[in-house]
Amino acid sequence: MPRITLLLLVLGLFSCSDFVEVGPPKNILVSETVFNDAATVESALANIYFKMREQGMVSGNFGLTTGLGIYGDELDYYGFDTGYSQLYLHNVLPSNDVITGWWSQGYNLIYSANDVIKGVENSSRLTAMEQDQYKGQALLVRCYMHSLLVFLFGDIPYIITTDYLDNNIAVRNTETTVMDNILSDLTLAVDLLERTDSTSEERVLPDQWAAKALLARMHLYAENWEQAASIATELIDNFMLEADLENVFLKESPETIWQLKDGENPKNTQVANQLVIRFIPGQTYSLTDDLSQAFETGDLRQTHWTDTLSDTDNTVTLRFAHKYKATLIETESLEYSILFRLAEQYLIRAEARARSGDISGALQDLNSIRNRAGLPDTTVGTVADVLDAIFQERRVELFTEQGLRWFDLQRTGAAGEVLGGLKTNWKPTDVLLPIPETELEINPNLLPQNPGY
Repeated sequence: MPRITLLLLVLGLFSCSDFVEVGPPKNILVSETVFNDAATVESALANIYFKMREQGMVSGNFGLTTGLGIYGDELDYYGFDTGYSQLYLHNVLPSNDVITGWWSQGYNLIYSANDVIKGVENSSRLTAMEQDQYKGQALLVRCYMHSLLVFLFGDIPYIITTDYLDNNIAVRNTETTVMDNILSDLTLAVDLLERTDSTSEERVLPDQWAAKALLARMHLYAENWEQAASIATELIDNFMLEADLENVFLKESPETIWQLKDGENPKNTQVANQLVIRFIPGQTYSLTDDLSQAFETGDLRQTHWTDTLSDTDNTVTLRFAHKYKATLIETESLEYSILFRLAEQYLIRAEARARSGDISGALQDLNSIRNRAGLPDTTVGTVADVLDAIFQERRVELFTEQGLRWFDLQRTGAAGEVLGGLKTNWKPTDVLLPIPETELEINPNLLPQNPGY
């Protein structure tokens, strides 16, 4: 079979159909051929990374950065999309097309990852190292997408098969079970990827360090403090912070652990295209006053990572996120979409240490991030105060990055306290989004609906 024909068939395996509507496989023979060839497996994985970047919840036009930014306390919304307006105003309906897209795209990528896992496990021609590398990468994708879905929807199916019959009747696993499965699969992914030499020069292919970055985050969220601190230490010992804040989000940044690169044409991020305000009126998002006022005096992140623009009459001035600066009109690729970077690992270790009683170690990590931003060492000393300082630091360091702020509010139980005074329609049940209505109609095993919807 000619290589070009085979590649087209490979990409066809990963179409954007809803996971509960996946039909009987019509390409078993093709799949067997595909997964006996390293180049075509890599093409299949590259297609997954492209979809993660451009077509959904990870960093595309409908990604979590903007969607959860307006759902939480980071972004104000000025657009007219009904789905986004519902998120911003906290009157989300189960028919919301944005969350339906998140669910569908998330499970589509999981299905694609499972297809790679199954294919390379059954391959007779890939080397052992190639099998480990490709399976490890696909496991990481499966874990990453499940991690986003469980934080958004609570109890969800943990899908590990490409069997369409099983997928069509999948039941929801508890959040605890999903987290346990993620931790187990990630541990395996780390083990597989440690056996390979898969690190790419631009950090655009997930390797053992990317798997460890997600594993450290998941252990933190699961309150496994010792494991979170230990894994974060490995990353801190093998990467370095970018000293110049202006360069942190450039594609060459030394603190990047995993980033998503566009395909063949030079292109920059959808995030910059969405968040950089070019003229007023006409803006879609701006930073909330609440976030703008959260920066301490002298915090260089406000100088380098935010900017302001006024209308022609100077009657309205808005502040916007400016971490990514290169918009889609640039003819050169200057920035890729960063999924994991080292600063988060410092803050993961700081929190894990603080919760374990290691105040000195927590302050050391916290001050590493503060000092990079031009701020002095913090003077707090009690565990409660140190934790407050860490979450404040996470807010101004990790803002508008794949919904990390919302996940912090959710996992610490602070969402109601923070958003209750900011969102008129806030309800305690808003800590989870509704299971999409169309999914419940197709698969009643997903019932009951989340409370409040």
